[in-house]
Formats: sequence, structure tokens, C-alpha cells
Amino acid sequence: MPPEPVLSQIRAALATVNDPEIRRPITDIGMVGDIEIDGSGRVGVQIFLTVAGCPMKDTLTRDVTGAVSAVAGVAGVDVRLDVMSPEQRKQLQTLLRGDNPEPEIPFAKPNSLTRVYAVASGKGGVGKSSVTVNLAVALAERGLSVGVLDADIYGFSIPRMLGVTGKPTQVERMIMPPQAHGVKVISIGMFTPGNTPVVWRGPMLHRALQQFLADVFWGDLDVLLMDLPPGTGDIAISLAQLVPSAEILVVTTPQQAAAEVAERAGSIATQTHQQVVGVIENMSWLELPDGTRMDVFGTGGGQVVADALTRTLGTPVPLLGQVPLEPQLRQSGDDGVPLVLTDPVSAAARALLGIADALAARQRGLAGRSLSLTPVGR
Repeated sequence: MPPEPVLSQIRAALATVNDPEIRRPITDIGMVGDIEIDGSGRVGVQIFLTVAGCPMKDTLTRDVTGAVSAVAGVAGVDVRLDVMSPEQRKQLQTLLRGDNPEPEIPFAKPNSLTRVYAVASGKGGVGKSSVTVNLAVALAERGLSVGVLDADIYGFSIPRMLGVTGKPTQVERMIMPPQAHGVKVISIGMFTPGNTPVVWRGPMLHRALQQFLADVFWGDLDVLLMDLPPGTGDIAISLAQLVPSAEILVVTTPQQAAAEVAERAGSIATQTHQQVVGVIENMSWLELPDGTRMDVFGTGGGQVVADALTRTLGTPVPLLGQVPLEPQLRQSGDDGVPLVLTDPVSAAARALLGIADALAARQRGLAGRSLSLTPVGR
């Protein structure tokens, strides 16, 4: 006769199942209800979803069934899905957020270890969003916990480029961001029907960015990449106010006219007191079938921006990499699977992976942040 399944073993198996959105064991966040074992070894498990119609219910059912089925003596698994009561949801919010009555921006706290990179450009069309999604996925592939905030409210494109089709789930005052390719993602495009344009002025833009930073449950991120709109307008200013520790990545093309505008985007750091991590030159050249390079947009723009920002800011601003112009990079964005996944050996992917390696080497820490220490006299 097979051994009779033991309740403690079943609970241990359930502890290996993580909620797909919160990324914590379902046993730790109050999602497991009654567990029943009948005489034949069939196990019934009650699972509380955070909200009715949870988009992850099929994933949860599959993961719970697989984990419990692996316990010795289990003849079958029946998963019964219920919905958390308002009280249970409040308890979950308290567990994840603490007792703070108002949402706070975790990345603005002095003890935050998350590196926040604001991907900026002086003008549109330089491939800033393509660079953002590929760097995000490349960093996630290296085992880092990564989030992407699409701060380009008017020209959002991140959901398509990462292939995100799901909608955020709201638990009390927390927004659970969808995930794609191991990256948490939030964008205003997830809240607008179809291809509806967003027609907002400054205060609304500030409030949207604040909500994305404070109301979204990002969890413990190693890196948050923020895809900024072009230029030095409302969003760039709001970001500096909301997350003063955010660092700037400047994206440009080799074209001198684009480089001059990109330099302005980086020079905002002189007024906001932010650090510019480096410059990324996109569309650097087109490699022809015979192996020669065509400089479609000229040459040298990225280094010009890096040198100019070094002089302006008084600190070294390196050229982090040059990404060649490849049709596959555009196609992968349209398909929702970044190039670093579809063709990691391509020249553009190798350049992006090299930049990701440089960013990954910058460890989480408190370097450059105020420790709120007050000197005392002897």
C-alpha cells in the first residue's frame, strides 16, 4: 500500500509555490486555506486569490497541483479557488507594505539599495525604448531582480516591446505589475483602452509618475529602469524630485545634431544633482553583407556627448557602448521578445549585453547616498 500523505509534507510542498505576481511563497502571504485528505490519498487544497478573475489563477492552479502531486502517497489533487475577503487583503497589504497609511516611494528612502537608471535622450527616435527593454532583460538573465517603468506617458511603447498583454492587478491600494521575460513592467498603456492617446498636462504627469513609483508593489528590486520621454520636460524634473538618487543613462545616435540635443538631456544633472552613469550610442553603423560598415548617421556622436558631459559635470562620463543598426533589433521589439533573447550572438545584442555587464557590475549599495548622519562635538 502506498504511504498516506502527511499534512506537514503537503504544507512543505505548498511553501515551494510562489505567487506569480508577488514572488513570495503562497503559505507566507495567506493564500492557502483548508487542506483535506480523503482515504484514497486525494488532496483538496483551498487557494485564496487576491482578486476575483486573477489573471494568474491558471498558473497558480498548475503550480499547486504539481507541487502537491510530488508528495509521496498523493493520488490526486483538487484545487479550489476562492477570493480573499477585504480583511484578508488588508492583512496582505500590511504584510507587504507595513503599517504606513500612505504609499511611499521605496526607491527614495535613504536605505534603498535599488539602483534606479533613468534612460534619457534629447530627442525621439534614437532607440531609447529598445535599449531599455534589452538592458532590462539582459540584467534579469544575469539573475537580478529588475523592473521597468514606462515613464514616456505620451509615447508609451514598453508593453509591446516586452510582449506584455496582461493587466495590473490591484490589491487594496497596491498595484501588482505584470511580468514578462522575468521583468516587472508598468506603463500607462496598461490603463488606456486600445491605442487611445493620453492628453495630460504637467500636474497629471507628475501624479502618474508618483503613483507608478509608490502604488506599484515592485518588491525588492536590484535595478529599476525608467524609460523617460525625450527632452528635459515635466517627467525629467518630477523624477529628480521624487527619486533624487536616480542615475541617468543618455542614449544618442552618432549624428552630431542628435548628439548636441542629447548633451542637453544629460546636462540636466547639473541642476538636479544627479549622476550620469554613461552614454550609449545607438544605430552606430550598418554592417553590409560584404562585412564593411556604412555610417548611416555619421560617426562619433556618442563620444562627443560623453566628453562634453565629462567637462560639464566635472566627473568622468564614459561611452558605455555602441549598438549597431540591425533590422532584427526593430523586429524583436515589434514581436515583443527582445533581441538579447532571440539572437544573443548578433552584433547589436552583444553590444547591449556588454553594457548590461557593466551595469550589473555596479553593485547595490549606499555609495553616493546621504546616510543622514549628524556630526557631534567632543
